[in-house]
Amino acid sequence: MSYHRIVAKFGTSLLTSGTDHLDLQVMSSLVEQIARLHGQGKEIVIISSGAIASGRQKLKKVPERKNTPFKQVLASVGQSHLMYTYEQLFSQYDITVAQALLTKGDLSDRSGYLNARNTLLALIELGIICIVNENDVVAIDEIEELKFGDNDNLSAMVANLVDADILAILTDISGLYTADPHYNPEAQLIRRVDKIDAKIKRMASDTASCQGTGGMTTKIEAAKLATSSGVNVVIVDGREPDILVRISQGEDTGTFFPTPVNKMESKKRWMLSGLASKGKVTVDKGAALALKEHNKSLLPAGIMKAEGKFQRGDIVDILDEKGKHIGCGISNYSSSDLAIIGGKHSDEILSLLSYDYGNEAIHRNNMVIL
Repeated sequence: MSYHRIVAKFGTSLLTSGTDHLDLQVMSSLVEQIARLHGQGKEIVIISSGAIASGRQKLKKVPERKNTPFKQVLASVGQSHLMYTYEQLFSQYDITVAQALLTKGDLSDRSGYLNARNTLLALIELGIICIVNENDVVAIDEIEELKFGDNDNLSAMVANLVDADILAILTDISGLYTADPHYNPEAQLIRRVDKIDAKIKRMASDTASCQGTGGMTTKIEAAKLATSSGVNVVIVDGREPDILVRISQGEDTGTFFPTPVNKMESKKRWMLSGLASKGKVTVDKGAALALKEHNKSLLPAGIMKAEGKFQRGDIVDILDEKGKHIGCGISNYSSSDLAIIGGKHSDEILSLLSYDYGNEAIHRNNMVIL
C-alpha cells in the first residue's frame, strides 16, 4: 500500500534534537524528503511544533519566565523564525510554502471549519506546502476549550479536515513500547495496534518523549481520533533515514494504527445520518446529472429552491426535481443567500450579495452523492 495525501507532524523533540534551538540538519533532511514526495505528485501538509523553542533561541539574552504571556511572546517571535527557516529550506527546491495558525475554536465554529478546510484543500490543489501550527498567541491555557493543548491533537484534526490517507507523527522515539526504552532495556516496540484500549493507554503513559507538551499519551489520543475518522496513523522516529519516503511507500516502520473504517464510509455516516442536516436544496436535472455522473460541484445556477433555515457551513440534503434524496453536503452559503442566488450564474454572486464565498454552493470536496 502507498499513501498519496500525508499529514506529517514534527514534534519539538525532533526539530530541536533535544536542545533549546532548531536543528537545521534534521529540518533539512525532512524538507528534502518532502520535496522528493512533492516531485512525485504526493500531497503533504505539515504540522510543525518548534515555535516556542525557536523563540527561545531568538531571545536567549532575555531572562526566562514561566508564565503564559512569556510563552506567548516566545511563540510569537519564534513562529516567524520557524516559518522563515522552512521558507529558506523549501526555496532550494522551488516549492512555495504557506502558513496556517489554528485554534480549536476555529474548527469548532462551522464557518471556521469550512474556511479552514476549503483553504487547506485549495493549497493542496495548487501544490503549495502548508505548515500548520496552533495559534499560541491567542489560544491561552486558561481558555481550555479554545486550545488543542498540543500539536498531536491538532494533527489529528487536520488529518480529518483534509481527508488524509495517513497521519505520520514524527518524534524522537521509534513508536509505542511495552515500557519506557530509556529506562527498561527489555522494552519492546509494538509494531501494530488494531484497537486502542486501556492496556495500550497504560503503555503510552509509561513511554516518555524527551521534550514538547505531548508525550506518548497525547500521540495515542491523536491516533484514536484520526483512525476513528478513516485516517491511518503511524508513530515513528523522525531521525531515521528517508522515513517520510518509506512511510509514503507503505513500509512497515514504527507503530502502525490502521483505521477500522473506510474514509468515505466515515464521512458518509456522518453526513447521511441526518442528525446534522439543517435543510434541503432542490436541484434541476442538469445539476443532478453533473453531481451523479461527473462528480461536479453544485453551482447556484442548478438550485431551484432551498428549504429550512441553515447557515454557511451547515450540512444540507440535496434533492432532485422529483424530491428524491441524491446526496448531501456542506453549504458554502446560508439558506437566505441561496434564496437570492439560486438559479443565477456564479459571476453574479458578488453583485447580488455584496460578498462572495466562491463559485460553488456546495463544493465537490464537501459532498457525498448516493
